[in-house]
Amino acid sequence: MKNQIIPIALTIAGSDSGGGAGIQADLKTFHAYGVHGLSAIAAITSQNTRGVTAVHPVPLAHIRSQLDAVFGDFPIAAVKTGMLGNAATVRLVAKALRQHKPKWVVIDPVMISTTGSRLLDEDAIAAVIEHLIPLADVLTPNLPEAEALLGYPLRTAKQLAEAGQALRALGARGVLLKGGHGRGNDVIDRYVDARGIMDIRHPRLAREGHGTGCTLASAIAAELAKGATPRPAVRRAIAYVQRALKNGYQPGGGSAYVLRH
Repeated sequence: MKNQIIPIALTIAGSDSGGGAGIQADLKTFHAYGVHGLSAIAAITSQNTRGVTAVHPVPLAHIRSQLDAVFGDFPIAAVKTGMLGNAATVRLVAKALRQHKPKWVVIDPVMISTTGSRLLDEDAIAAVIEHLIPLADVLTPNLPEAEALLGYPLRTAKQLAEAGQALRALGARGVLLKGGHGRGNDVIDRYVDARGIMDIRHPRLAREGHGTGCTLASAIAAELAKGATPRPAVRRAIAYVQRALKNGYQPGGGSAYVLRH
């Protein structure tokens, strides 16, 4: 029904032919949240549960036309970015976000896949820092991505404790430093904003997830689109991903679990 109010969220990311991550995971997450999902595909990957075998960047003109199409028709409440691939795409997406000014922007600085394939050119990191991060209401790096953005390793407790504020200093209003690459029986995800630090601790599941980062950023965007503020959005999104991973399954021959959205 046209007069039915359904929140709308947009994902700008890469397509995963295996259906576990990227645009596919984003749209499944939006659907699970009752949010109407839009997509602008920035890259096409040949991918399955074993890894990424090829990446094809979508031409800039077609990315631009996708963005023009969705922003020109829908009242988009939140935008989530994922795999963008190269500096030119990063700059194009940032320009569109500055032009259209969606209420909420979640930036997942996707750089390397779970299986180790590079999904962002080395020279694009500077473009992410300069053009994209200052637009972020929530930035969601894992530890290796945070190290790449900051330009130094996060090895000591002091470095880890200061990393969130250092990332906020790049321009993001809130930073969720994901702790999945850490050690120990528990995962500690740290959210940092102007109010300070909020640590979210949960048991580490003895399985490798495929698409967890994509799903988490999309769940945050969905929560924001439905009216939540960042702190409760982050808490609920983390709980959602934990449930989806706990109930995950292995549809392919690889060891990774696909989330049950």
